[in-house]
Amino acid sequence: MVNPNLIKREENVLTVTNNTKKLFREIYYEKHQEEKREDDDTPKIKVSSLISKMAFYYEKIRNAVDYKEEHLLRKNAILRILKRQIIIEGALHEIKTEIVAKSLLVELIRAAYLPNNKLPENKIGEVAGVISKYVKLRKYILENLNSRPRGNSQNRKESLNEYLKEKNELMNWIIAMAACEIEEKLGRNKIDQEIISHMYEILLKNIELPANSPYAKDKEIQIYVEIYRNLLKFDEDMVGFILIKYFNAGWSEANEEDIAKISRSISALKEAVAFQINHPLAPQLKRIISRYTVFFSILVDVIKENPVGVYENFKNDPKAFAREIKDICKKRYKVAKSKLWRAGARSIIYIFCTKSIFVFLLEIPVITFFGDPVNFFSLAINISFPAFLLFLIILFTKLPSDDNSARIVGGIEEIVFKEKERKEPFKLRPAIVRNPLMNTIFSVIYGVVFLLSVSFVIWILNSISFNWVSIIIFLFFLAFVSYFAIRIKKATRELIVIEAKENILGLLSDFFYTPVIAVGKWLSEKFSRINVFVFILDFIIEAPFKIFVEIAEEWTRYVRERKDQIS
Repeated sequence: MVNPNLIKREENVLTVTNNTKKLFREIYYEKHQEEKREDDDTPKIKVSSLISKMAFYYEKIRNAVDYKEEHLLRKNAILRILKRQIIIEGALHEIKTEIVAKSLLVELIRAAYLPNNKLPENKIGEVAGVISKYVKLRKYILENLNSRPRGNSQNRKESLNEYLKEKNELMNWIIAMAACEIEEKLGRNKIDQEIISHMYEILLKNIELPANSPYAKDKEIQIYVEIYRNLLKFDEDMVGFILIKYFNAGWSEANEEDIAKISRSISALKEAVAFQINHPLAPQLKRIISRYTVFFSILVDVIKENPVGVYENFKNDPKAFAREIKDICKKRYKVAKSKLWRAGARSIIYIFCTKSIFVFLLEIPVITFFGDPVNFFSLAINISFPAFLLFLIILFTKLPSDDNSARIVGGIEEIVFKEKERKEPFKLRPAIVRNPLMNTIFSVIYGVVFLLSVSFVIWILNSISFNWVSIIIFLFFLAFVSYFAIRIKKATRELIVIEAKENILGLLSDFFYTPVIAVGKWLSEKFSRINVFVFILDFIIEAPFKIFVEIAEEWTRYVRERKDQIS
């Protein structure tokens, strides 16, 4: 492989950084490994491809009624399966980790979260080891909770409620951490790990905290956490697992004594993790790191196209590098637009299945109960409005501009060439501390703006003969869909590295629309816990369905064995 140290460009000598060379090398080797990789004789986990289609389509249906971002689907599936197996089955008999691990991996393969006949059977033992560790941690925590004094009879009821709440939160948290560690065991991309190392080194050097900052000791871990959040799109649980490993070195190989020790301070650990997840530095770091995420992801795409060719062009055609970056940018913008439409379609299906049908079943009985006439015009609007609003928002979402691509070129050159490395660090600002009076005034203004926005919408709806029930439902959908639109536009928005130009229309829109989006976020968080369809699928249909799939696969295996005996 070509490995130049010096690249001439328009009479200037540009030197490729050592970390960039490592990244090129890793991508080059990974690309050729994939091309030469052959199946070995290691026993693999194999399931019936025909029977697996049933599980695959079931998973598609379930994901349609429980909207989650695509990159989190496998981790969430692991969490769901673990909850069913550990909580439900563990309540009936002692948990057998090998059986749970095998069942978990088989279910993931059937649902197409893992490839069929590719995963070595020894992976069952690895996953069983992870489950065993968290089962032990769960046991020690329950013993510690049960050994606490309950107090006298007067406050015993209150103490019991607190105990049950704490127990429930801790058990859910532990299973979530187990799911995250299993997800990690199932594979981390080596290229991603190289990017994380490279990005961390650059940002640690280029980010400067304010003088006398109280968070100096948190700088390193916060940069690390934000890289995982932005680059790999880790959710709160996955970030929490990274922090557990940070606070407990060697957790991945923890023994019985380590587990018992951690169980005694689990509440303090959970609080420390929560503080780091919601750290005051996070918003400012996110703005910086999100840009570097774009730079590195585009750089990797450029290298993957032709690692050797990119090196050669550094010498033979220096301007080719910038052209290749811009070409990849255009491709990424188109992919982002395609993802936007796909996410929009999923959102529409999700909202229709979980909200619109519910409204249709609820609106007519409520109106009739209060003696008002049913307005089929308003009913039709309330059912079709969410899909129509999302369609309009997606339709008018603009792709990033050429100026954005030019800034990406500059950012990548800062990473790749020593001579173009950033000279001035990013200086973080001290946290804004407003006096209570100012906060109260702003809160009042924010509330008034929200009421004005809602009043304007109610006035319009009244003018077209909406009754009060239909108005409430319309407002619910307006807030809910507005927040969903922000979520699904994320893929496009994340590629923008230049500051948006301010204009009066945008300012007015933010002023009046932001409170509506905030309410939509609150509604989304509250109503996501009250999803009748997910409850039915998870607690009524899923367990018997998975048993049926298991029996069907055993039957096909039996028939195949009988056929082999005959022949």
